Amino acid sequence: MTTAPAPSARHSAPKVRLRGERSPLASTALHLTLVVASVIAVFPVLWVLLTSLKPAEFATTTDFFKETTIENYTNLLQNTKFLTWFGNSVVVAGLTTLVGVIVSASTGYAVSRFRFPGKRGLMWTLLITQMFPVAVLIVPIYNIMAGMGLLNKPAGLVITYLTISVPFCAWMMKGFFDTIPREIDESGQVDGLTPFGTFWRLILPLAKPGLAVTAFYSFITAWGEVAYASAFMVGEDNLTLAGGLQLFVNRYGAQWGPMTAASVLIAIPAALVFLFAQKHLVTGMSAGAVKG
Repeated sequence: MTTAPAPSARHSAPKVRLRGERSPLASTALHLTLVVASVIAVFPVLWVLLTSLKPAEFATTTDFFKETTIENYTNLLQNTKFLTWFGNSVVVAGLTTLVGVIVSASTGYAVSRFRFPGKRGLMWTLLITQMFPVAVLIVPIYNIMAGMGLLNKPAGLVITYLTISVPFCAWMMKGFFDTIPREIDESGQVDGLTPFGTFWRLILPLAKPGLAVTAFYSFITAWGEVAYASAFMVGEDNLTLAGGLQLFVNRYGAQWGPMTAASVLIAIPAALVFLFAQKHLVTGMSAGAVKG
């Protein structure tokens, strides 16, 4: 006597999709979306790069490879004061980065580890100063710098940029230092280190990711800022890159050749700084956001 096969034998069981596993349609849609987003993100940069390699008469056309030339770069370097602007920006951005890292790290450590009068007020001040837009601050800061005789001087721009970068970076460094066990400070005290010695020898080596984020943010703030640089600096010899680029635009039109060439050269230092700090950026920003 034969028995009928079990239903499971005649019909294969439906495939059970594991948690997190996508269907082919969902996977295709996701990859297509990522490709479109990547093209949108890369297109402006690629357009500027290709435009910088075209003659001036073809600057506004889509004939990117018709007559490739480096004339825009040679003209920029030889017939303008781009190198002077570049040097001014390097000085301003370098000082802003150096001072910003020192002040932000020491402030963040003090707020994280010590109790002192005015601590809560200091933290609120650091937070509130980030809420004011540049348009509101530019006039009072201009008057302050004029009274101190710092207009048209790199020191004035450095101080101004520190007012932007330090509040944010100090808050971030506080959150990062909060994740470092206090037992390390106590071990430093047992070994006879002063508070500064503990901070310098034990804590800072562990805070490299946070310091990298602070340095990167301070550098980008000073390197790409336009409003303060345009308002506080006059004269071609004193301009930074942000102010110098505006000379290529007037009421009659824009000099797309040298302007795009300058944009490409300006982006190179920022890209190098990012590549240098990228391995620490995710770690530093996520650790700084754990505690506030």
